Amino acid sequence: MVLPFPPGGATDVMARKLGQKMSERWGQQVVIDNRAGAGGNIAAEIVAKAVPDGYTLLFAASAQLAVNPALYAKLPFDPVKSFAPISLVGAVPNILVAHPSLPVRSLKEFIAFARARPGQLNYATAGSGSTAHLSAELLKIETGIDIVHVPYRGAAPAVTDVLGGQVPLMVVSTPSVIGHVKVGKLRALGVTGARRSHAAPDVPTFAETLPGFESSAWYGMLAPNGASPDIVARLHEETVNILRMADVKELFAAQGIEIIGSTPSEFASYIESELAKWAIVVRKSNAKVD
Repeated sequence: MVLPFPPGGATDVMARKLGQKMSERWGQQVVIDNRAGAGGNIAAEIVAKAVPDGYTLLFAASAQLAVNPALYAKLPFDPVKSFAPISLVGAVPNILVAHPSLPVRSLKEFIAFARARPGQLNYATAGSGSTAHLSAELLKIETGIDIVHVPYRGAAPAVTDVLGGQVPLMVVSTPSVIGHVKVGKLRALGVTGARRSHAAPDVPTFAETLPGFESSAWYGMLAPNGASPDIVARLHEETVNILRMADVKELFAAQGIEIIGSTPSEFASYIESELAKWAIVVRKSNAKVD
């Protein structure tokens, strides 16, 4: 199972748990191969060019399959034609947080506050082209507000500066800041997922103020294109059964991950809809790769 990220992050935790369960159920070792770099394009290319026999899988994120095609002029794979989707595994919504000194307590108040101060408010993210960055850009498109992006190289330094008040706002994955929200060091204004997050059930979704708004980092499993329907069906069945296990649900919840477990056809349709959605956001925002 090839991953586009280094060991230790939420994606790695998810993939290793799935791999462990597959190994136990099949009596055959599943190896996790972390191939970080080039925004995840290296890992995706490896799987796109692998033999489609079911022994090489991609555990990818929305960045590789829905955002990178709009950010990069040329990719060594096609997000639709190069893969056989198995299942959309889960999603992690982003959250908009503010330093307590900012006099807003809800998304509605923030939008009004920002409209009255075009170009005066900065917001931090873990980097240009990230799901968090594009979530904020989608908010700008939907509301007409003008807030200024301050990209960092990773979530940790960005969180530090927002906690210190150097930047008043941040869009980030919910697990990265929910501890600071619970103790009052940051104020949560809204989560970007379609539903309220299990990690922050008291925080309203953006959609409760802006109907139809949805933006999450999502994760799924795919085989190389050409994998037989029988192989895809077997892998899908195993994946969905594993996602229903109590210890898997507990681990994913602790990471702030909403379990999905879609069918292959549902996942294929979702990839295509996300490709169209983020292509518009990247174009309108002039987002660039770091």
